[in-house]
Amino acid sequence: MMNSMQGSGMMGGMWLLWLLFWVVVIAGIVLVARWLIGRPGQGQTCPPEAPLDVLKKRYARGEIDSASFEKMKQDIEG
Repeated sequence: MMNSMQGSGMMGGMWLLWLLFWVVVIAGIVLVARWLIGRPGQGQTCPPEAPLDVLKKRYARGEIDSASFEKMKQDIEG
C-alpha cells in the first residue's frame, strides 16, 4: 500500500514535467521559425517610399483632407 502511494505521487509530478518539456520545445520551434521568417535577406534592403506614395497613404487613411492632399501633391510634383 505504501509503495503504490509513493508511485502515484511521483507519476503525478512526471506528467507535469513532461508537459513543461513539450511546452518549451514547441515554444522554441515557434520562436526559431518566426526568427527565420522575419529575417530580411542578406544584402537586401527595402527601397524608400516615394513621397507621393506616402501622401496617398495618408489621404487614404483619412489623416488629411482633399484640399491638403492636392496642395501637398503640387508641392511634391513641382
